[in-house]
Amino acid sequence: MKKELTITNRRNLVTGLASVSGLLLAGCSSKELPPTYGNVLRMGDLLTYRAFRMLLPAKSLAREYNHGDITSSPAIGTFNPADPHQGLYNAERGPLYDRLRAAGFADWRLRVEGRVARPTSFSLADLKALPSRTQITKHTCEEGWSAISEWTGVPLRNVLEAAGILPSARFVNFYAYDDTAEGIDMLDALHPQTILAYGMNGRDLPLGHGAPLRLRFETQLGYKSVKFLDRIVVKDEFDDLGKIGSLQNGWSWYVGI
Repeated sequence: MKKELTITNRRNLVTGLASVSGLLLAGCSSKELPPTYGNVLRMGDLLTYRAFRMLLPAKSLAREYNHGDITSSPAIGTFNPADPHQGLYNAERGPLYDRLRAAGFADWRLRVEGRVARPTSFSLADLKALPSRTQITKHTCEEGWSAISEWTGVPLRNVLEAAGILPSARFVNFYAYDDTAEGIDMLDALHPQTILAYGMNGRDLPLGHGAPLRLRFETQLGYKSVKFLDRIVVKDEFDDLGKIGSLQNGWSWYVGI
């Protein structure tokens, strides 16, 4: 009897979640659905994604702070992609990153490709020559801690527009030297606080925080702000990023805060 009750409750829960999702998705075309739709285990992603899109203005800003609010900011995850003792070390890309770092990143370039009219690459000097934005924001980690820092960089919108975003483009994926990757939708990619940061607290971006360039994505949890950027790929359709995307670890694709 107890087993039958448990099964019934689980069925009711799944049915209830499906019903709620149906309400949230009312009037949406298939192209407007988040990429995790259709998987029961990802129903929470769906609900979070649609709730944020329905309840918050498209350009809703994360809170910005004053200089006096800046705190110490621990560097977690990969500290140096060239360190062979780190779990994500790649025997080919690690030495490449080490050579780039030793040369002060003078030869480093950020590639922008995919669904753009003008696939191109940017040096660090090229990015610094574009209009910049400085913001003091809170990094909220999925591990339960937070820190406030000042970030300086170029709005991602400026870089994508320089490459010529094609009308069909819907997602932007980021690949890093430490063999990690993340993706966001175009609405968040064009958000005014989504920047490619090359400076932190008035200095060049430190090694442990993702030098020479990292994504700062202030409206979602910290693991979406990829460090050690190598290339950006603009896509028409969702790509789960294979074994290097966060979905492979059971983490959510959308983690709005």
